[in-house]
This record gives sequence, structure tokens and C-alpha cells, in this order.
Amino acid sequence: MNFEPSDEQAMIAETFARFLDEQSSMARVRAAWATGFDPDLWQGIAELGGFALLVPEADGGLGLGLFDAALLMDDIGRTLASGPIAEAMVAARILSDAGEGEWLAKALAGEAVVTIALHDAAEWPVQWVPGGAVADRVIARDGDALYLVIPATGEKVLEPNLAGMPMAEIRLDGSSDRVLLGEGADALAAFAKGLERWKLLAAATLSGLGREAVRLASAYASERAQFGQLIGTYQGISHPLADLHVDLDGGRLLVWRALRDLADDVAGAGAEIPLALWWNSDAAGRAVAQALHTFGGYGLTTEYDIHLYTLRAKAIPLMLGDPSLLLEEAGRRLYGGETAPLPEAGEVPVEFDLGEEARVLAADVDAFFIRTLTPELKAKAHYSFDGHDAGVHRKLAEEKLLFPAWRPELGGRNAGAYAQHAALGIWEKHGWTTHAVGVTKMVGTIIDRFGSGRLKEEVLSRIVAGEVICSLGFSEPASGSDVFSAQTRALRDGDDWRIDGQKMFTSGADQADYVLMLTRTNFDVAKHKGLTMFIVPLKGEGVEIQPVHTFQDERTNITYYDGVRIPDAYRLGEVDGGVKVMSASLELEQSATWIEAQKHLLHSAETVCRETLRAGRPMIEKPGVAARLARVFAGNLVTEMLGFRSLWAATLGKPADGYGSMVKLFSSERFRLDSADLLDLTAPESLSHRKGPGAYINLSYRHAQGATVYGGTSEVHRSVVAERVLGLPRTRA
Repeated sequence: MNFEPSDEQAMIAETFARFLDEQSSMARVRAAWATGFDPDLWQGIAELGGFALLVPEADGGLGLGLFDAALLMDDIGRTLASGPIAEAMVAARILSDAGEGEWLAKALAGEAVVTIALHDAAEWPVQWVPGGAVADRVIARDGDALYLVIPATGEKVLEPNLAGMPMAEIRLDGSSDRVLLGEGADALAAFAKGLERWKLLAAATLSGLGREAVRLASAYASERAQFGQLIGTYQGISHPLADLHVDLDGGRLLVWRALRDLADDVAGAGAEIPLALWWNSDAAGRAVAQALHTFGGYGLTTEYDIHLYTLRAKAIPLMLGDPSLLLEEAGRRLYGGETAPLPEAGEVPVEFDLGEEARVLAADVDAFFIRTLTPELKAKAHYSFDGHDAGVHRKLAEEKLLFPAWRPELGGRNAGAYAQHAALGIWEKHGWTTHAVGVTKMVGTIIDRFGSGRLKEEVLSRIVAGEVICSLGFSEPASGSDVFSAQTRALRDGDDWRIDGQKMFTSGADQADYVLMLTRTNFDVAKHKGLTMFIVPLKGEGVEIQPVHTFQDERTNITYYDGVRIPDAYRLGEVDGGVKVMSASLELEQSATWIEAQKHLLHSAETVCRETLRAGRPMIEKPGVAARLARVFAGNLVTEMLGFRSLWAATLGKPADGYGSMVKLFSSERFRLDSADLLDLTAPESLSHRKGPGAYINLSYRHAQGATVYGGTSEVHRSVVAERVLGLPRTRA
């Protein structure tokens, strides 16, 4: 797995970034706004080889790939560089494919501006052309042929437009002055591939533009004070910016995913291209609106640069037309069998293969569940602790599949993080709960790291053998996510401790043997300094467990502790040093993702839409239905990519501030939004609890409500992203 460009690609990208920082300053952008074109900037990009990136070396180009071009366009968006740069890159490649050497040479040298018309002139003979106001030539499709159109002088008149872009309305049909470039299947394929390249480059541009708008807003919120506070301390300011940064960063990864799948000839790659443009168009549009709002009234003035980003973000995708049509196109490609000629990706360094170890472990887990899960056990399966089965748990331990990441002496296989990820996917495939094993693994890991010899002998050994499971005792009725406000008391009594108090949401406590508990051992210091962690048996005297039923078809518990005595050997870490232990446990919990549940949700909705007739036709044949399914598909891809990146960074020890929070925040919120949308889409069938895919959508809607709470609420993770990633001031006292 890799999420970094090659050294050569990084060097090229850095060269262009430095150039754009110098030559596409906001002063230069403003100076070029009236024409939408900066001739000196254009010439500089040409001299650096910008227009030659996608052209084969044999035709005078650099012979690089779409990933290199996407990195450049990300910075083009960030700096609002003036001119039809993406169009010129695409046009140069079409000229190369068509064998048009004269105008290709001029385009590569920056001596001429060659752009493309985005629609078929046979259907749209006069159309708005990006860069048309400054173009020397326009590549246009007209039915079965491809032409190099020479815009009439009267057509190359810049008209005032939304975002200072050099667009012009140009006649492209047979009444215009034009030269045949090619005709037939090869010519049309070359042009179609060019359009797909343009969509990807426009998507990359919008991601870079949107992220810069969020950065500008974050910087402003970190210096602007109102009511005696920096406005960035208000969660109403910081949290929307955090959400938008995650959406846009995910959009960049979605472009990368499309490129990787293009390179690997994955069946869904054709749909991922319009989805990448739709996603980044939507996210950038929302981002610039929120960024402008952050500036308040000042954002409306022309003095601040944020209005330039606001206008350009909206204008770029509209050159193609209504962005919602991209969702319909993706829907047709995913569910309607539509195909399109796809461009070659070139070298794509990012890759998401989990490796051979992962495949072997996944196969072993899959084989175990196939031979172990009887019809009776399958009927018992449930996503929560309610689906736990002690017999299956022990058998998994016997085959060293319960905690494969652990050392062999702890019943594991030393499996790497990628292999663990693949194995958990198989658990989800079979619908077998991971709650008990996930929590118990966390507790076992903490015992192994902080526990005494006695605790390891008496408790960890039983965990390793699959004889017991554990639960978590963090939250309390009055503290919720503020776990460091715990009031459950632990008092020293000789060699023992006495525990008194109560814990809320101790899921699985009715089945578990032990609870990992946060207690207060010192009331005379700051709340985060007087805490100590213990392992507390749940089967002894003084423990009372009362059920709390949720509308998610899940039982959790409130647990009471009245004079519960435990030996000091069951303490984890130092007295009053519970924050260190707690932080270690939270790190294990806070990179959660619901991607497998999200995939199952989408698959269930697809099944319902294929099997349910509306007006005598399967629902999925309706463009609007397919488009909504495609939108969920896009969200699933972004979730998966954010999760892969977090996993990659953690595995390799890469700087990853906020990566875990980003994937947990996005995955849980997306699961909640998509489950509600698909519940609507498949209604009224989805209202029923009748066994089948509709019932799973119903359950997902209820399940997803808790996903935004487990492992820290979305508000907690938004604050993490705002502070650690965007550099905003602390949003809580």
C-alpha cells in the first residue's frame, strides 16, 4: 500500500508548486481576472513542460501520466492560475493521438492556445468553450469526425462571466472554418478519452481549490476576534470547516482511486471518473460557501481573496453543464451497462493492495467461518454483542484466528495491520459480530502493555484462550464523552482497592467476565490527573448489571459497583496515571470505520432496486435511482480511501495527525446520511422488518445513529481535525 508520489513525481510537483506560488500570486490572479488569461504565466507553464505532461516522448512530450497531471492541477486550483490549463493539456494529447504535429508543437511551446469543446457539435453546434476567448484553435467533435476549428474573430470576444474565465460562445459545425483531424472510431475514441482526462483534471483542480479556501478561512478564524474570543474557538465555525476539509481531502483520494483503478483496468473505473468530478464539485462548492461565511461581511468585499475562490469553484464544473448529470452518467456506467473509451493512466504510484499475508489470513478466516457457522449459528448472528457465541470464540482462539496480530506466545500469528484489516472484512462478510473480539483485543493489549504479572497470568491467559470476553467502563451517566470527568471512586484499602460508582453504556457487560474501568483515585487535583485504570471482574459481589435497550436492536447496560474489592495487581499503570493508559486505549478505538457495513447497505439497496418493480420496470432502471445509488457508491469509495490512508500511515509510522479521526468522522456520518437516503429510496419496502435486504436497510438506519457516538462523538473528532489538521484554536476549555 502506498499514498505517496514517487520521488520524481514529487520533484516535478514541487517545481510547479514553487513556480505557481511565485507567478500565480493573488495580485497576478486579480490582474488577469478581466481576461481570464495571464500570457506570462502561460509561457512559464509551457517552458516547464506543463502542456507536454500527457504527450508521448516520441511526439515531443514528457510521456508522463495522469497522476502527474493531477498533482499539477491540484496546485492550479490552489493558486487559481489563470487560463484554460487543463483543456490545453488534454488538447495537446488529442493532437498527438491525431498526428497533428504543427499545432501540437505550437501548443507545447506555449506559442498557441489550443482548447477543447466539451460537447458534440452535431448536437450543440454553437456552444460555450472553455478558453475560447483566447484560443487559436478549438478541438471539436462533430458527429463521427474530429475537427480543428479556427474561431472567427468576432467569436473570440470575452464576455463578462461569473468567475473571470476566458470562455466564449463559438460556432463549431460545418459553417465554421475548420480542418479535419480524423474520423471514425479511432478519432472518436481519442476525443472521448480526452473528455475523461478533463473530468479527472477538473476534479483535482476543485479539490486543491476547495482545500485552500478552507485553509484561508481557518487562518482568518485563528486571528479574528469577536466577543473577546478568536472566532475559531467557536465550534459553529471550526466544525463545518473540519467536515469540509475531510470531504475535500477524501475527494483528492477519490481522484487517486480512479487513477489506480484505471491503471489496473478495474471494471468500475469508468464510473469513478464522473463521480470524482461530481464529488469535488459538490464539496468545493460547499467549502467556498462556508469559507466566505467565516469571513462574514468582509468576505463579500473584493478586498479579500476568498470571493475569488467562491466564484471559481462554482464556475469550473459548470463549463460541462449541470453537475448532477455526472451522477446520472456514473449511474448508467455502474448499473446500466454504459461504457466509454477510457484513457491510459500512466504511472500511478499510489496503490491499495493489502498484500499476500492479508490474502492468506483472509482465506483462513473465510474457511473457518464456512465450516463452523451452522444454520443455527447464522440465525443467531447480530452485529452487536448479542451475536457473540462463546463456542465459536473459543474455536477461533484454538486456530489462532481470534487475535492474529498478537505474538505467537499470546495465541497470535504476528499478523500485520493490513492482514488484520483483511481478516475483519471476512468477519463482516459472514455477518459475524466483531464487537466482543474487538473490545477484548483492546483490553488484552492494554493488559499486555501495562498489567502486572498476576493480571497477565489470571486474566490475559484466559483472554488468549478464548475463555472470556471483556467490556469497557469509561462513560458515566453524567459525563458522556467527557470520560476524564469520571466520578466512579477507587479507594486504597491495604493491598486492595474498593470500587464504588456506576458506568453507562457498558455494552457486553451481561456476557463479559471483566471490564476495563476508569476510576477517580484523587479528587484534589485537576480532573485529568487523578484517574487510575483497573481491570474489574464482573461476576463478583457488589456488581449489578441492568439492561438498557436501544432502538438499534442492541442491548447495552448500566453497571453499578458497590464496595467491589479488587487486588492492587489488577491496576493498570501508575496510581493517578490513568490518562496515559486511557490515551493508549482511545488510540486503539478512534480509527474505526463502518466501511463493511456501508458496503452491505449499498448492496442491499441495489438488490431491492433490482427486484422491486415500479410501473412495471425494475427501480434501478430509472436514472434518478441509479444516480442516488452512485452517490452512495462514491461515499463508500471515499470512506475506504480515508481508511486505507490511516492504516498505511499508522503501519509505516508516517505523520498522520488527524487521519484516524478523519476516517471515523467521515465513515460514521456518511453511514448515517446514506442509510437515511437509501431508506427513503427503497420505501415503503424498507419500512418492514421482514427478513431480507429491505430489513437490513431498516436496521442500518437505526444502527448508523450510534456510529456517530461510538469511539468518540463526531463533535470530538471534528475538534481533533480542526485543531490538529487546520491549526484552529482549541475549541473546548
